[in-house]
Amino acid sequence: MPDTPLQALVLNCTLKPSPAASSTELLAQQVLDALAPYGVSGSSVRLVDHDVKPGVESDMGDGDAWPAIRTRILASDILVFATPTWMGHPSSVAQRVLERLDAEIAETDDDGRAILAGKVAVIAVVGNEDGAHAIVADVAQGLIDVGFTVPSQGSTYWNGEAMQSVDYNDLDETPEKVAAATAALAANAAHLARLLAEHPYPPLPSS
Repeated sequence: MPDTPLQALVLNCTLKPSPAASSTELLAQQVLDALAPYGVSGSSVRLVDHDVKPGVESDMGDGDAWPAIRTRILASDILVFATPTWMGHPSSVAQRVLERLDAEIAETDDDGRAILAGKVAVIAVVGNEDGAHAIVADVAQGLIDVGFTVPSQGSTYWNGEAMQSVDYNDLDETPEKVAAATAALAANAAHLARLLAEHPYPPLPSS
């Protein structure tokens, strides 16, 4: 196991509250399992179980669950952004997460770097219709904007047959290509996160 331990956090953007079975949770857990051999420990938060207020600030006031979740994001090295596909788009919960992360654009460290610049983000998508590539592109752009770094092959997904009712967690086994994509994601994410932990981005030049 590598010397530098790393922490991963899953933001599960399923629309299903606990304890309902979630295909998004299954794929996200497979990502955590794939990261574990690289010295990465992980945890998960199912956003729909928490009162994450709408808005674009880091704290939207009384009852807002986001500040505590934000603390966990800041303490992690790798963010696993996991979302289902609905009507060809990420879930409304996923969109809310991106809106709340927008507040981080204005947050910098003492060297002028984005506060999230040393963190890696990967994306996991499930759904019964096509659209995973578009969702990955959309989500990755938002995560890059706020400071995350997305590694080579930093996404994994499963799309079922259109107009059918089989979910990812209904499958008897993980499809070989999904498992391969998850394995590549984990190897590359752990490698990049460890590099950034040991060799941060340089300070930004002063304006």
